[in-house]
Amino acid sequence: MTTVRDPRVEPFAILDLRPTQITVGMHEVKAKRKRWRAGGSKNAEKFLGKHMIPVIHGPKDRYYLIDHHHLARALHDEGVKNVAVTVIANLNKLDIDSFWYVMDHHDWTHPFMHGRRRPYSDLPKSVDKLIDDPFRSLAGELRRAGGFAKDTTPFSEFLWANFLRQRINRKTVETDFDHALEKALQLAKSVEANYLPGWCGPVPED
Repeated sequence: MTTVRDPRVEPFAILDLRPTQITVGMHEVKAKRKRWRAGGSKNAEKFLGKHMIPVIHGPKDRYYLIDHHHLARALHDEGVKNVAVTVIANLNKLDIDSFWYVMDHHDWTHPFMHGRRRPYSDLPKSVDKLIDDPFRSLAGELRRAGGFAKDTTPFSEFLWANFLRQRINRKTVETDFDHALEKALQLAKSVEANYLPGWCGPVPED
């Protein structure tokens, strides 16, 4: 494996980036679109320069997005065609099976949909094909509301999303997001959530 971490200064087409996860929270995508319209679009070059997309150079000269899926989808939905990327590693000489083995080993992929692992072939071919997971939206909003701390654990929001998925009705999340968030905040402080990254519930006294 060749570790590169070099920025590509030239524009890179968003739709040429291959996602490494199946779902995003569209609630979070909409929030990023709103922030883009509020200021990012006025200083597009500066904004995009500060939000470079980390990618892996994979087999068949394809580039795989390993973070900022929500941002990439939001920018695409706002009509942005190109972004700058940072190449984290060059794996383009590997065969496809070895490539995915390395990607899994480094936690650079999360092929899960609604809490269940799926084959790599189910990963979307472009960011416009990412599927909405309302519980991922709920987990993202829960973190912003102080329900848990930001953590370096890969895909930590997905772990929280799966925890919430087992305890809150999906229809509630889709039709009454604020109520679902209130319930999520209560659950986040419970002892049953203490195994999750960023948990900040009360610690019982000895």
